[in-house]
Amino acid sequence: MEVKVLNISGKETGAKVQLPESVFGITPVDHAIYLDVKQYLANQRQGTHKSKQRNEIAGSTRKLYKQKGTGGARAGSIKSPLFNGGGRVFGPQPRDYSFKLNKKLKVLARKSALSYKAQDQNVVVLEDFTFDSIKTKNYINLVSALNLSGEKTLLVLPSQNNNIYLSSRNIQKAKVITADQLNTYDVLNCGKLLLTADSLKTLEEAFAK
Repeated sequence: MEVKVLNISGKETGAKVQLPESVFGITPVDHAIYLDVKQYLANQRQGTHKSKQRNEIAGSTRKLYKQKGTGGARAGSIKSPLFNGGGRVFGPQPRDYSFKLNKKLKVLARKSALSYKAQDQNVVVLEDFTFDSIKTKNYINLVSALNLSGEKTLLVLPSQNNNIYLSSRNIQKAKVITADQLNTYDVLNCGKLLLTADSLKTLEEAFAK
């Protein structure tokens, strides 16, 4: 697929680039996408949830009332889960939610996500650029020039650029990452995928390995 290269003013530069078929033109595999997104979201979970079991509750250990003759059910501890303030049965305990996925499957998932974006014509290629200073207004002007105001955007840079990253950080629907940070969830979660010419080459080289 051939895409026109735009500048930061949103105008065509006259250049065109070919999105590599091996990355942006494969037949997407939905199950691979599902597993990769599931792993990404699982890795975000802290897993620090905790409820107290009956052996952790502070309370008297005396028998509440005599075993027989009350007409009620027998009870031996105020810490029983049956009583208000008692321990919880099978409550949440701290745990690690992360799980392993094979590298080839993760690569397939990312290629599938990128292919979906290309099919929907939601890939925008920009000429390489930088900002002279850190200003949120610079990034707002970039998004406005591309007619993407109010839309979720993901800008992929070939390497870390603090001027661009920090200029975008206060914008709610804008996210900037480097090519080595690309993940399936971010690609699917954005409305438009913005790539620079160099980041496109970096992605092609990374997925060719």
